Amino acid sequence: MHPYRMQRLITSRGKSDVINVTARASLYNTIDRLDRDGLVQLRETTREGQRPERSVYEITDAGRAAADLWMREMISAPKPDYPEFTAAVAHLPLLEPAQAAEYLRLRAAGIAAEIGRISAELDAAKGRLPRLFLLDTELILDTRRTELRWIDSVLADLHSGAMDWSRESLAQLSLTLEKPDEHPDTEEHTP
Repeated sequence: MHPYRMQRLITSRGKSDVINVTARASLYNTIDRLDRDGLVQLRETTREGQRPERSVYEITDAGRAAADLWMREMISAPKPDYPEFTAAVAHLPLLEPAQAAEYLRLRAAGIAAEIGRISAELDAAKGRLPRLFLLDTELILDTRRTELRWIDSVLADLHSGAMDWSRESLAQLSLTLEKPDEHPDTEEHTP
């Protein structure tokens, strides 16, 4: 099929939660790269009426082999992801506790809305599609629920005071955790 149809099909099947196809140019760049690498090939160019020509692609044997390898690696071997939110959480001490709580409450509200939307879509699809085609949606839903539970636990600790910090307390902690050999400009003298 041609890339525009791919984009519409991905979106209509609800897979745009898994594959970002909002920027059509990115999809075209991906198709160009797959074509250059011999993983897909141009099958035909079509034109309907006054519409522009559309290039129709099909997967090659090398593409099928690459897809099989990719699936085997992605499914069987856990690898570290580097999601934006996790990176932001690692830098939470840069914020004041009240500000961190405010931002986390906003995220929790957004995730709760997303959970509602995904749950409704999943319930609607369950009668029409076999579970096989809903596994990614189930995983996204459970991941969001887990994230919301985690945020709620952090917010509870911030609210109760069980988790608190200040620039001064972080500076003191840093000094406490430093090792003498981490400062090459400081010499230790032994008598």
